[in-house]
Amino acid sequence: MFIDFKKELESASKGMIMIHDPKLLIKLIIRMIVRKLKVKHAGMLLFDPQKEHYVLSISRGEAGVKIPQGFTKFTTENPVIKLFSDKRYSHLVGDRNAIVLDDITRMIWGENIIERDANITKLLSGVIEQMEMLNSTACVPAYYQNNLLAILLLGEKYDKSKFEQEELDFFSALASDAAMAIRNAQLFEDLRREADRNRKQYIRTIIVLGSTIEAKDKYTHGHTERVTQYSLAIARKMAADQELEVTDEFFERLYIGALLHDIGKIGIPENILNKNGKLTEEEYAVIKGHPAKGEEIIKPLELHEHCVSGIRHHHERCDGTGYPDGLKGDAIPIVACIIATADAYDAMITDRPYRKALTRETAIDIIKSNTGTQFDPRVVRVFLDLAQRRVI
Repeated sequence: MFIDFKKELESASKGMIMIHDPKLLIKLIIRMIVRKLKVKHAGMLLFDPQKEHYVLSISRGEAGVKIPQGFTKFTTENPVIKLFSDKRYSHLVGDRNAIVLDDITRMIWGENIIERDANITKLLSGVIEQMEMLNSTACVPAYYQNNLLAILLLGEKYDKSKFEQEELDFFSALASDAAMAIRNAQLFEDLRREADRNRKQYIRTIIVLGSTIEAKDKYTHGHTERVTQYSLAIARKMAADQELEVTDEFFERLYIGALLHDIGKIGIPENILNKNGKLTEEEYAVIKGHPAKGEEIIKPLELHEHCVSGIRHHHERCDGTGYPDGLKGDAIPIVACIIATADAYDAMITDRPYRKALTRETAIDIIKSNTGTQFDPRVVRVFLDLAQRRVI
């Protein structure tokens, strides 16, 4: 059976970004693997930062073959966890970016027994025991910022054929995208948990504020949510690539700033906002006032400076010709640079009062050609990677 792995990866990656529930996200990934790739069962071990161990959160497949959810907990001393998390054993995983039961068996009993190292032999024997207990033929790690976040467990294929390298490469890429999406989903879960504890009304106010502009501007329906999702995806990828050193609080502040980036348009007359044609210089000057108006509107909320800078500076340009302050290069806060790219991309690929939507390809080319003049090169590098893989 022919499987277009690139197409499947693009489809899965694009869907991941919009899911905010980690359990639902993992469930959909596992279901896709079982149904489309014809394995008898699949599951995922997920790291629980609260309890500092890994647990089988989701398992799908044939009755009697799949492993019950919460079946067991795995500490960092578990052989499978240690194999993927301890750099001393990275050479055992090698370029396959996965471990396959048959390969490990050959490592132990084959002629080239890794220099007959007793500790490695003991570790690999433990890995075999664990994989057999979990009915797993292959295991694929998922890393986030070089930390082992999860392990994808794959059962035997229905046709009993071995996993080819192309399949393992697909699972590795899928696991990498899943790790980023899971962290993104965990962020939203943490936000909800925090809101439930002591800031429920505060977050609700932010979301309501963010939605008010869409009630006024009929052409931007869904724009705020998409810009927020794109912004978070870009920031997560920048963090994963270690181009951005941030804390989880940064993502919350980016989330709020992106939600409210256009809040200043509340103060713009609708006849200008929804004008079906080219704006006059006077009308354009009014439009250009919305970032500063936005900052003024949210001032009573006493938001963090990252949130405020995302609102005030998301129309600044790297060459200094943007507004409202004409900031240039590194003087533009990174939050604003991220929102600016996400905002411009979504604006281009959606219908506006004065023009029809551009194609994705045209919008991407425009962003690429304006790198360093309008858009921050660091942000564009990540944006192009996500766009190429159709994550956004």
